[in-house]
Amino acid sequence: MLKLLQNEWMKLWSKKGTWIMAGLMVVLIISMAGIMKWSGSLMDDESDWKLSTQSELENDKNSLASGVLKGESKRLAEENVQISEYRLANDVTPLKDFSREGMIYNPSVGSIALLLTVIVAAGIVASEFSQGTIKMLLTRPVKRWKIMTSKYLAILLFGVLLMLIGFITTILSAFIFFPSEGGQALAISGGNVVEVSIWSHGLYMLLLSFVNVIITATFAFMIGSVFRSSGMAIGLSLFIYFTGSVIVGLLSRFEIVKYLIFTHMDLTMYESNYVLNDDITLSFSLVVLAVYLVAFLIVSYTVFTKRDITA
Repeated sequence: MLKLLQNEWMKLWSKKGTWIMAGLMVVLIISMAGIMKWSGSLMDDESDWKLSTQSELENDKNSLASGVLKGESKRLAEENVQISEYRLANDVTPLKDFSREGMIYNPSVGSIALLLTVIVAAGIVASEFSQGTIKMLLTRPVKRWKIMTSKYLAILLFGVLLMLIGFITTILSAFIFFPSEGGQALAISGGNVVEVSIWSHGLYMLLLSFVNVIITATFAFMIGSVFRSSGMAIGLSLFIYFTGSVIVGLLSRFEIVKYLIFTHMDLTMYESNYVLNDDITLSFSLVVLAVYLVAFLIVSYTVFTKRDITA
């Protein structure tokens, strides 16, 4: 298995397109940091954080008092109230978005890594058919499921590498473009307000973003394997990625929305206080995504292992 994985990894990086994608990711992240620095310089950054925190506190209390919030939204609002009260009582300055700490605390690399990983996942099997190398590949005395597994693991490793490259580039960009503004991130743990390290939270956000990468790439992997078309796989995967929240909004009145993959793909919503459905939790989302992931892989492996490639 290790040799098969090494072979797939070498094939992947022997293509100029792979190097171009890795370089493109670095360029995009640095460019985004530069744009954020420029746009931040145009904004009035002299606002009193205590006034804004007090305003947020009052809004959260009013929302809770209205009784409109329920489930996860209610829990998040209650935590926000607790954190805001702690900040004001202990004079704890929040992180600024356009600061070195803010960039590291909330790295925006998941979307770029997802798009690039989907391109690889869509073509890693489909290209074998389009280039006519599939017969040569399957004439080797290796079981088909092992070949499939090596390709899938290569996709996951590529996604992990892109996320790490993106995070490192984000850190470098943060130190180059943004000054240190101080501030302290807070969270609720065991019912108490605790301080949060920007580094641990940045890695945690990276992990949550990577779940979306895995799910979308696995879907692209399945479509590419079943229909042998990388174009269709990329198109359908991007359709799911860009229209998922819209579909959830349209079906929000129905119970079935809790079980749709679109509702759970972006796990960073649990950290951004914007949950698409109040009846879901992080653990529930992970279970639903795991079910879809297994289903995608079962379809991929079944079709690939039983397909007749003699024609």
